[in-house]
Amino acid sequence: MAHTFLSLLVLLLTIFTLNPTVKCASRVRAYVEQQCRPTLYTNLCIRTLLPFVSKSNAPNPEQLTRISLTTCLIKARLTKAYVNTVAQEFNKTKNARYYEAVTDCLSQINDGVNQITQSLKEQKRMAHDAEKYFSWHESNVQTWVSTALTDVTTCLDRISDKAIGGKEKGRIKARVLNVKHLASNALALFNRFASRHRGSRRVKTP
Repeated sequence: MAHTFLSLLVLLLTIFTLNPTVKCASRVRAYVEQQCRPTLYTNLCIRTLLPFVSKSNAPNPEQLTRISLTTCLIKARLTKAYVNTVAQEFNKTKNARYYEAVTDCLSQINDGVNQITQSLKEQKRMAHDAEKYFSWHESNVQTWVSTALTDVTTCLDRISDKAIGGKEKGRIKARVLNVKHLASNALALFNRFASRHRGSRRVKTP
């Protein structure tokens, strides 16, 4: 897992260092706010992207989408690790009802991690393939991120109501909601990038 996190951080740093310039410092936040307008969780989007934008660094919409997806993946994996720890604790204390609810949630998070991982890989392929494959890659990313959103929502359903109680419920919910919001923002940023790319390149819909 440590190797995976390192690889994701290297990807973020690569995106961060190889970009054009935002000419005025006062425009840095305005640039990020403009990019985040299509998202549902605008403040979270700004907090996610702002560290990667400066006077000497202005990632383009495609790169901002990749940053957003990578951040979501990192948070999803951390959440998966945390929920797994909680599940093991419930198993040790022989709390069968809580253990079942949390392991069901964990299964959904694990699937969500896989979906986001596939989405990130697909976006990388999109950057290297010919324009004629753009729509195919676009559809795959949209499908996988949407599925990840369904997965984390199902996880929340598994621990809702009286399925699990105590402080752990609140902690799991907060972490899973954060992943859900990050995934929602990533999908919105991707859709904005794809729509503008399609318009500028006249990519045909199959």
